[in-house]
Amino acid sequence: MERNLPAESKLTGLLPEALLIDLPEIDVQHEEIFRRVEALKESSFGSGPLSLDAFDSLLDYLQWHFASEERLALQCGVDFTDHARVHEDNLHTLRKALDAVRHGSSDVHSFLRYTEYWFERHISEEDKPFAAGLRKQAG
Repeated sequence: MERNLPAESKLTGLLPEALLIDLPEIDVQHEEIFRRVEALKESSFGSGPLSLDAFDSLLDYLQWHFASEERLALQCGVDFTDHARVHEDNLHTLRKALDAVRHGSSDVHSFLRYTEYWFERHISEEDKPFAAGLRKQAG
């Protein structure tokens, strides 16, 4: 399983300002996810067969990131049941989409477009309200 970025890690500007949720630990993780997607886009335009190991690593990092959000919710006493279900459903869908790439019924470019769109929507529609709830609970 992937490890967290060092606590001293700072945002580099890759994460669009509109997607910041004002939870520094999570914002840094979100930016790391975008960085990984961008790196996969760049590598997928090369020649020759593409290893799917980095794609698997991205999904492992997402799973670890989701656990970070759950840990923060538990620390603040925020009910995470619905958000956890969304994470489970999303991870299942992303793994299924990657399996389609693995079996040749889809391509990496479609997977990356879907992943990027899904993640931006998830931050806007799910993580921003989640962060607001954490701040409210923290007082």
